[in-house]
Amino acid sequence: MLRRILIIQGHPDATERHFGHALAADYAEAAQDAGHEVHPIEIAALDFPLLRSARDWEHGGPPASLVEAQQRIRWADHVVFFFPLWLGDMPALLKAFLEQVARPGFAFRPTPTGGLGEKLLAGRSARVVVTMGMPGLVYRFYFRAHSVRALERNLLGHLGFSPVDETLIGQVAALDDAARIRWLATMRRLGRLGC
Repeated sequence: MLRRILIIQGHPDATERHFGHALAADYAEAAQDAGHEVHPIEIAALDFPLLRSARDWEHGGPPASLVEAQQRIRWADHVVFFFPLWLGDMPALLKAFLEQVARPGFAFRPTPTGGLGEKLLAGRSARVVVTMGMPGLVYRFYFRAHSVRALERNLLGHLGFSPVDETLIGQVAALDDAARIRWLATMRRLGRLGC
């Protein structure tokens, strides 16, 4: 089945390329070669303000620089997030992006009592690819991958994304060339499958 895939590159450093950029590029190339439609969003290249109040989030609209991002999210049937683990969580810029785009009326229709209500992004799947300095197994089993689980369940799941899969890549700085090649091959396989 051919898919419409949105790749969200959540690394906040626009000055140099990191392993997460290579992972995303290989995923995208393989997906396109397999016939999937692919569109990337590089969050570090976007200029948008931080949300500073619940009122703005509930009643304001996204900044003009993120309207296209919302359109691409609506267009996609599969969204892949790439980001490094920083201080045990996603980088602040990615969090700020998600706060801006996942607004009431776009991502969900709130209930009169303030609940999330209707999931307006239902029917989409997602994958979360996280690079980190610590061993992936330590993050998964000792820390219980708490921040990734929060993203998967508390945000993506509540907005209707299902299934949400994850790929955790630990000790990135210490990976030798063979390990990097294996991870890139994994991304190419996932890209071909569109998952």
